[in-house]
Amino acid sequence: MTPSSEQIYLRGIRGATTVEENTSGAILKGTRELLALMIRINNIEPDDVCSVLFTTTNDLNAEFPALAARQFNWMNVALMCGHEMEVPGSLRNCVRILIHWNTVKSADEIVHVYIRGAEKLRPDKASLPAVDWNELDQWINANINNTIQSKR
Repeated sequence: MTPSSEQIYLRGIRGATTVEENTSGAILKGTRELLALMIRINNIEPDDVCSVLFTTTNDLNAEFPALAARQFNWMNVALMCGHEMEVPGSLRNCVRILIHWNTVKSADEIVHVYIRGAEKLRPDKASLPAVDWNELDQWINANINNTIQSKR
């Protein structure tokens, strides 16, 4: 982040999505989609990110969702994965992300991203501009580091 006279704040950006199945491919695809939307909508630069917490519901354990951030070349960002609490009746097959981000934006300017059935977790935060999913897939493919194959 370039120095400026504006006050810099540490903000949290939340997001959630659901994935179709407990496979490495499904978890990574869903996480990349969610992370890409969070990055693009909020104009996040990796150098401004302090850390990211990824969680999944207990039914998702085939892959570390943080690998999606590494695939976007977030090599110097602290990443952590964990499981959500097991609450009866809660949303299943869910990946959540919490990004800790240094920004000049106010809390009201932060856009939290809830997609693919996870909108019901935060209906008050669930309105997004229309998403062109094909264009998003193209952006992801253009920005992914395909050299990362192993789990971190």
